Amino acid sequence: MKKSILKLSALTLAITSFHVFAQAKPAVIYDTAGKFDKSFNEAVYRDGVLAMKEKEGIKVREYEPQNEAQREQGLRRLAQRGYSPIVAVGFNMSSAVEKVSGEFPKIHFTILDMVVDKPNVQSVVFKEHEGSFLVGALAAKVSKTGTIGFVGGMDIPLIRKFECGYEQGAKYANPDITVLQNMTGSTPAAFSDPAKGSELAKSQFSKGADVVYAAAGGTGLGVYQAAKDAGKYAIGVDSNQNHLHPGTMLTSMVKMVGSAARDSWNEEIKGTWKPGIKVLGLKENAVDWAYDKYNKSLISDEMKSYMASLKKDIVSGKIKVHDYMSDNTCKY
Repeated sequence: MKKSILKLSALTLAITSFHVFAQAKPAVIYDTAGKFDKSFNEAVYRDGVLAMKEKEGIKVREYEPQNEAQREQGLRRLAQRGYSPIVAVGFNMSSAVEKVSGEFPKIHFTILDMVVDKPNVQSVVFKEHEGSFLVGALAAKVSKTGTIGFVGGMDIPLIRKFECGYEQGAKYANPDITVLQNMTGSTPAAFSDPAKGSELAKSQFSKGADVVYAAAGGTGLGVYQAAKDAGKYAIGVDSNQNHLHPGTMLTSMVKMVGSAARDSWNEEIKGTWKPGIKVLGLKENAVDWAYDKYNKSLISDEMKSYMASLKKDIVSGKIKVHDYMSDNTCKY
C-alpha cells in the first residue's frame, strides 16, 4: 500500500513538472539594434538564448523588430501565440510592455533595464554604477595623462548613471583625475552612430584623455576604433567587448543580462516566476569588470588585487557608490 502511494506521488509530481514545462514557451524580443549589436542585445542572445539551447535543450522564440513601431507589434504577436515569459530587451521596450501586458494578463513579461509596474511583469534592473565605479578606478590607475573620458549614448538618467559611477571610481582612485564626458544625442538613434562616437572620442583624446569608456551601444564601436587608431585605451560595456581590439580594450563593464533572461525563462519552467522588481549588482554577480586573455597583458597582478579589494568593499558597504537615478545628481 505504501509503495503504491509513493508511486502515485512520484507520478503526480512528474505530471505536474511536465505540465509546468509544457506551459512554458520562452521568447525574447530584442530592441531595434538587433541581436548582433556586439553589446546589450547580443549579450542576451549569446548568454541567454544560446545558453538555453546548449545547456537546457530549450529553444527560445526570437523576434527582431526593424523599427520602433514593430516593438509593440512583435510583442503582441508573441503574446497572441501564447509565448511566456517574453523577455523584452532594453528600456526602449517599456511603453510596448506597459500596453501589451495589460492586454494579455495571463502572459508573463520580463523587461530588462526598466521598471514596468504591472501584475504580470517582472522588471530586472542593474546596479550599473557599481560596475562603472570599478572600470573608472581602473582607468584612473592606468592613465598616464591624468585625464580620462566617457562617451554616452542617449542622454537619459540611465546613461548618466553609468557616467556617475565611472567618475566616482576614477576620483576614488585618483582625486586629481579629470573626467571628460559627452553624450551622443537625445534620441534612441544615439545608440547606433559609430561615426559620432569616433568624433567624440577623438575630441576627448585631443584634450588629453588616454582612456575612454563608452556606454553607448553600437556608437561605442566608433569609440573603440578611434582609440585603436590613436594608440589609446577604450573600455567596453554590457557585453565583454575585450576581443574587439585586443591591446586597445582595457576592460569592459559587463552586465549579466543574458543570465537574467535565462533565469526568468527557467523560473517559468520551474513554476517559480514572480512579477515585481529585481535589482542586481556586484553582490549578485550581475555586474563586473572583464578580465580575460584579451586584456591580460594590460592588467598587472597589483591592479587585479586592487580591483578585487574594491569589489569586496562595495559588496560589504564600506564603499558606497551613489546611484545617479536615485536623485538625478552625481555625488561623491
